[in-house]
Amino acid sequence: MTNVKVRLVGEDGNAFAILGRCRAAMRKAGYPQAFIDAFVTEATAGNYDDLLAAVMRYVVVE
Repeated sequence: MTNVKVRLVGEDGNAFAILGRCRAAMRKAGYPQAFIDAFVTEATAGNYDDLLAAVMRYVVVE
C-alpha cells in the first residue's frame, strides 16, 4: 500500500475513471513508472471487483 489518497466518490461503475485517478495520483506522488505499471497490470487482470480490490491494496480510498 502507498500513502496516496484517492477520492472515488462519483466514479461508481467506471473502471477507466477509477484506474485513471489512481494512476494520476501515483504519478503526482512521485512513484516510479514501473510501480504504476505493476498496479495497472494487477488492477486490469480480472473483473471490476478485482480492480476495486487492487485499488484498495495500493491506495488509500477516500
